[in-house]
Amino acid sequence: MEQQPIQVIGGGLAGTEAAWQIAQAGIPVILHEMRPQRFSGAHHTEHLAELVCSNSFGAMASDRAAGLLHEELRRLGSIVIGKADEHMVPAGGALAVDRGQFSQDLTTTLAAHPLVELRRQEISAIPEGIVVLATGPLTSPDLASDLHRFTGMEYLSFFDAASPIIVGESINRDIAFMASRYDKGEAAYLNCPMNQEQYLHFWQELSNGEQVELKDFERESAKFFEACLPIEEQARRGEDTMRYGPLKPVGLSDSRTGERSYAVVQLRQEDKAGKLWNMVGFQTNLRWGEQKRIFRLIPGLASAEFVRLGVMHRNTFINAPQLMLPTLQFKQRPNLLAAGQLIGTEGYTAAAAGGWLAGANAARLALGKTPLSQPPTTMMGALFDFISSASPKHFQPMPPNFGIIPELGKKIKNKRERYGVYRDRSLTDLETWKTSW
Repeated sequence: MEQQPIQVIGGGLAGTEAAWQIAQAGIPVILHEMRPQRFSGAHHTEHLAELVCSNSFGAMASDRAAGLLHEELRRLGSIVIGKADEHMVPAGGALAVDRGQFSQDLTTTLAAHPLVELRRQEISAIPEGIVVLATGPLTSPDLASDLHRFTGMEYLSFFDAASPIIVGESINRDIAFMASRYDKGEAAYLNCPMNQEQYLHFWQELSNGEQVELKDFERESAKFFEACLPIEEQARRGEDTMRYGPLKPVGLSDSRTGERSYAVVQLRQEDKAGKLWNMVGFQTNLRWGEQKRIFRLIPGLASAEFVRLGVMHRNTFINAPQLMLPTLQFKQRPNLLAAGQLIGTEGYTAAAAGGWLAGANAARLALGKTPLSQPPTTMMGALFDFISSASPKHFQPMPPNFGIIPELGKKIKNKRERYGVYRDRSLTDLETWKTSW
């Protein structure tokens, strides 16, 4: 009997990973992507797995939450993390990629797989059969309405924001200096130093900057996600809030003077050629004219040329604790799975992880096998256990973090040492779990 193809809806990170895992399991898959027929408010290209915000997947070190998730996915054969490793650009201790090459390579690779059919069309209703929903936080209105009818629940929402990107040649290198915090790894960040007077002036202007006005329904229903808090919102929380956040000067000194600044704005390389630089932590909802005026107050950026200004958009997600199993199956329809920001995980790597598990389990359903759930002592297992068991009343998007992993059997006061033990346990349990499939 001919195997019916599994349908994956959405060609972002989660959908791309899910489709690849299904095809690698020997099952035909149809990957539906509405671009370029229809674009969301955040996408700019028709490529799969387009990175619409930062180009960073987070810390590389495996004793960091994001880095541990990277390593788990490497060991599971993730195509997203594999391609991220191939297209990495210097970013100190972070895994950052040349976003153009990264998404183009994934598009070419998926399209060339003999079991993957890429269909450029919008899907307005959930199909029959085995389906993976990976439509992301900007699901098209018709499909969102059908999902609402299926679940009987309204979406939850929060606001997400993207940082500006600057042409490297427009940055004054006589002022900005190359360094990574604590001299960790290669000097990969451009740092714009501020003295106290410059910082206070910048803080005041930023605090009073004019934002894009939210629509009534957005203002009433949405919340800011703390990990992507707009820079102007941080400024309004207090004079020193930014100095303890993205403008923290600790661990940075100008090798030309040996001095540490009062505050530092960091720029991270966007592409392999170093022609484009991202303002780290500067996601914003300021009006575009205000962005240019205020951000050019930063020393070294007086003549900054912006290739992309910051934008903010509403992200939507379902109430996963009421609807989902840790296998990423819907409770009321086990052959319907979902992954990515749609289910309330936050971050690129978490989207890839969800895509991996949803894809693997969709393939197992097609093969008549029992779906997998991962040990909660792994970062992947802890993340999906959380989104399926958290309090539905207070559910908010969750990034990978050690706070959701079960405690160790012993107390370890040193945080770095404790995280290292978490890592060792996670990777050991992952390898043991892999042998049980």
